[in-house]
Amino acid sequence: MLIPGKILNFIRRQPRWRKMAVAAAALVLVGWWGWPGRGGSAVKELAFSARRGTLEINVLEGGSLKALESQEIKCEVRVGHQGTKILKIVEEGYLVTEADVKSNKVLVELDSSELQKQIAQQEIQYQQAAANLTDAQQNYEIQVNQNQSDIKTAEQKARFARMDFDKFLGDTVTARIIKEHGLDKILTEAGTNSIESLTPISEVRESNPTEVSTRAIDFSRYANIKELGDGEAKQKLRKFEDDLQAAQKELGQAKATLDGTRRLFEKQFVAKTELVRDQLAQDSAELKVKTAETAGALFLKYDFSKTAEQSLSAYTDAVRELDKARRVAISKMAQACAKLKSAQGQYEVQVQQRRDLTEQLGKCTLVAKKTGLVVYGGGGSENYFGNQDPIREGATVRERQAIITIPDLTRMSVNVKIHESYINKIKIGQKVRITVDAFPDVILEGEVSKMGVLPDSQNRWMNPDMMVYLTTITINSAYDWVKPGMSAKVEILVNKLNDVVYIPVQAVSPDDGKLVCYVAGAFKPERREVEAGDFNDEFIEIKKGLKEGERVLLRLPDGIETGSPENGNRSEEVKPGDSKKAAPPAKTKAATPARKA
Repeated sequence: MLIPGKILNFIRRQPRWRKMAVAAAALVLVGWWGWPGRGGSAVKELAFSARRGTLEINVLEGGSLKALESQEIKCEVRVGHQGTKILKIVEEGYLVTEADVKSNKVLVELDSSELQKQIAQQEIQYQQAAANLTDAQQNYEIQVNQNQSDIKTAEQKARFARMDFDKFLGDTVTARIIKEHGLDKILTEAGTNSIESLTPISEVRESNPTEVSTRAIDFSRYANIKELGDGEAKQKLRKFEDDLQAAQKELGQAKATLDGTRRLFEKQFVAKTELVRDQLAQDSAELKVKTAETAGALFLKYDFSKTAEQSLSAYTDAVRELDKARRVAISKMAQACAKLKSAQGQYEVQVQQRRDLTEQLGKCTLVAKKTGLVVYGGGGSENYFGNQDPIREGATVRERQAIITIPDLTRMSVNVKIHESYINKIKIGQKVRITVDAFPDVILEGEVSKMGVLPDSQNRWMNPDMMVYLTTITINSAYDWVKPGMSAKVEILVNKLNDVVYIPVQAVSPDDGKLVCYVAGAFKPERREVEAGDFNDEFIEIKKGLKEGERVLLRLPDGIETGSPENGNRSEEVKPGDSKKAAPPAKTKAATPARKA
């Protein structure tokens, strides 16, 4: 069977180790099926029985291990152009553990003698200013809390008194009364509990308290349902009217009943006892009417005016208390604020000079913040240049110079380059089997975490036609023996086909824009058109045209070649993924279930 030109070129571009793996697999397959009793003659009847089962579609690539995150510790001490010396540093290759991170293990200690001399000169003045500032701040906070508490209490008392007033007369009537009484002006001035918005003490002394009218209010003009709002007084008046109407209706019904009974009694249709009963019912109804009328009159004459005046008086007193609390808070707040500003000014003069020195002193001790291996320098291309010394004890380092780098070994990854022909199959989150070359018997689990958007430009000048995409595979678990820089192979689980019929990829050939295979028969092979699905390095899925157990030839029968006249024009090759699929190129590694089938 001739291999199509594009497939052959594709195989030639593959790395040497991948070609050897494919060739070895082909030799094993050919030897097994050519064994006597398996498939007859290895030359004439090399065949394969179509299988049904699970077929994994994988992509196999090689790469190197790398930490997902690294901590780069740099010198951040500013002591002039001379730099600072390294007094102590952990040995390169030291493994920083979780215990080291929790205990803040010192990784690098820089010389801080010059900084300590400068800090000592500022310490005495700084401590005195800090003490004064602390005292002023505490007094200010105490006064703020006290003012807020006093104003909030007074405001709450006024609010509750207003609620009682509104509850009795209704908010519409009370709003009109409060405006006429002059309480609205005090509420405008005192209706806040924000200390920052209080009037300065100088303005308070110049202002006069708002006068509140103390003249008597005639509440009787509001003693009707139409004037009152939705309050307790309106509800009581409505109830008195309802009770009176109900009593009047009951009286009318009792009178009508008594008149009827009296006529029946005169004609001797009812007994005298029934006449007496109805008479008593009428008398009782008349008494209820009088009771309802008296109750309503008493409420309007006494209870209504008394309750309304008590509610207004309580609300007026609460508003005055609120205004008083606000003015007292302004006075005390002005004094505390003046003391605090004075202390802050004195403190800022000293703290500005000491702050930078204190921060620099803290940066002389570099502690562990992440786990990983200690590597001297930045781990990049910035190794020794200019007048920089190698990283060691006694060496001089300057600001922003990298001292050590700590890769995080708990989150490792494998960086691989995926060929452009398979990048569309790779998706973030796909499961991956990883094998480290140093430990080939251990299979690690991971997943695709990052994919390059554009092809990798590194080393493109060596092979411009080779388009690959950088892909990051994250290892799910942490292992002590996994180190950065180790070589590894990844097997990306692209798809898993369950209960499908599959045959070797070399058994399928492109023929005049179609895919065909040759089924072994009793006398001669049968040409069979098939519909192919997904594929891996060894096997391809057959959706239609072939059944489980049918034996297909692994090469074209004698006398039939790709492009021969009897097979038609086959110069145009069909690519995998088209509506009419041709045999796919072999690139990915065969799936494990397929090899075990």
